Amino acid sequence: MSTAQLVGIGGAMLLGAMAPGPDFVIVTRNTMLSGRRAGVSSAAGIGLGVFVWAALSGFGVAGLLAASARAFTIVKLAGAIYLVYLGVRALLAARRGAYETPDAAGVRPVGARAGFRQGLVSNLLNPKAAVFFLALMPQFLPAAPAVADTLELSTLTAIVTGGWFVVLVMGIATLRHVFTRTRVRRAADLAMGTVLVALGLRIAVAAN
Repeated sequence: MSTAQLVGIGGAMLLGAMAPGPDFVIVTRNTMLSGRRAGVSSAAGIGLGVFVWAALSGFGVAGLLAASARAFTIVKLAGAIYLVYLGVRALLAARRGAYETPDAAGVRPVGARAGFRQGLVSNLLNPKAAVFFLALMPQFLPAAPAVADTLELSTLTAIVTGGWFVVLVMGIATLRHVFTRTRVRRAADLAMGTVLVALGLRIAVAAN
């Protein structure tokens, strides 16, 4: 792989990662309300999801999903349900508002494992990622790519995406003393929960 190819796909991935979407919302919320560790773990989960989609696209497997309307719809609906689930949890936390008691139902801080799982599942259940990588990968892979070529590009996409979200986490974490205030946390949960539910419903409607 030439330097130009690596720079090209790295730039494309950075622009894609910076576009607002479910991954952005999950990383932002987890960092604001649960701290740097939860945010970085979410970023790592997203990075792994990106690696999987890129590798599957490079090997041609994701093309089967994109070509099957039924499989594509199933994945979209599963992703929509998961986003709505996360959004409803955030809205319930905002309604309860018992942030002074961390063990209260629905408002327990997100741990590293849960943050990683949320980032990974959200990314893997986003069929648009399959379409994105199917369009992107052929532009940078040779006509008959070796396994090493696919893994190299997949690793790069994961590092670029995960790196961007880690930078985002660090920026948000510097202001976490503001986000830990009860009123701000409730407003953040309300806003983020509404966005997640809206994204999930939009994906569900588009799947029908």
